[in-house]
Amino acid sequence: MNQKSAALNIAVKEVKSTRALKTFIYLPENMHRGHPRWVPPIYREEWNYFHPRKNRAFAFCDTVLALAYREGRPAGRIMGIINRRYNASRQERNARFCSLECVNNQDAAHALLHYIECWARDRGMEKLVGPMGFSDQDPEGFLIEGFEHEPTLATYYNFHYIISLLEEEGYTKEVDYVVYKIDVPAEIPEFYKRISARLSEKSGIRPIEFSRKKDIKPYVRPVFRLMNDCFKDIYGYLPLDEREMDALGKKYLFILDPRFIKLVEKNGDVVGFIIGVPNMSEGIRRARGRIFPLGIFKILRSAKKTKQLDLLLGGIREDHRGKGLDVLLGQKMLESAQKAGFSIIDSHHELETNRKMRAEMERLGGKVYKRFRIYKKRVAGPEPRGKK
Repeated sequence: MNQKSAALNIAVKEVKSTRALKTFIYLPENMHRGHPRWVPPIYREEWNYFHPRKNRAFAFCDTVLALAYREGRPAGRIMGIINRRYNASRQERNARFCSLECVNNQDAAHALLHYIECWARDRGMEKLVGPMGFSDQDPEGFLIEGFEHEPTLATYYNFHYIISLLEEEGYTKEVDYVVYKIDVPAEIPEFYKRISARLSEKSGIRPIEFSRKKDIKPYVRPVFRLMNDCFKDIYGYLPLDEREMDALGKKYLFILDPRFIKLVEKNGDVVGFIIGVPNMSEGIRRARGRIFPLGIFKILRSAKKTKQLDLLLGGIREDHRGKGLDVLLGQKMLESAQKAGFSIIDSHHELETNRKMRAEMERLGGKVYKRFRIYKKRVAGPEPRGKK
């Protein structure tokens, strides 16, 4: 399916060849050239992400990739996704858009978004939301506040203008994520020490820390099973099966630092976890997203020099919440951050409605310093009563 906009002779074409896919993958690098804080993807992972035989999500999703051309030159890209498994579990008829990049031109943005809107409508979908990938492990939400700060893994760092282009096309807020900046204290807060000491005296409660990557592997599935349990009701989350757990563990294992993986066990079961990584944006930038031949060394070198620790994931089993396990995990992470010489911690995405987690961030003195937004637009059917 190809579409053409008469306004500026903009043509939108579906990606159907390896050559077109290469243009799609590397287009952001060309568009963001000179954009000081933009971080390229790891291209080895990017090729795998868009490969149906290497990304199992294609098996339960309908997808389309499209490129916009103006006067024969690439002017933007977009991906459409219908996650059938997620829709069935939530009884929704939603499509998603992601990987949206375009020049600062309303006609180009309209052509790309209209293409996906028609694609979604033709398949019986009622609403288009995004940016969202296959799952919440993919980047989601455009940055709307905090452009001056360093990006982190698995997040968008978009141009300011993309927000105006979206809103001009009738897209409105679906949900926001906030990100906290936490200063690493010189001393662990006294109430953390008291609660942790009390927990340590309880039978069956055992914190687990690591010094070697090979010791992490037996805990990959238990942690992801717990994540499935903790996140099952969170917006956009789709539980992982065991093959997806193994693939995700393999994808991130090479960047994980054992010092910043903290678990809590009770009677042999993992009941809480928190995972962080040193910020390596500058190294990925210097490597231009290429791991080989020398990129990996630039990435690892930047991870050793950074003063910022980025949290990736965390959760506590429902029947153990409110019992101080968050404090125990927080203390262990703060101790390791202090020892490593970090000065700040980035909390990663927190749903703006997640009051408990936000209260914990604020108890540590955290301040919201970034905000990301997922947008929505009706593409078919009447607007639900009481909603905009």
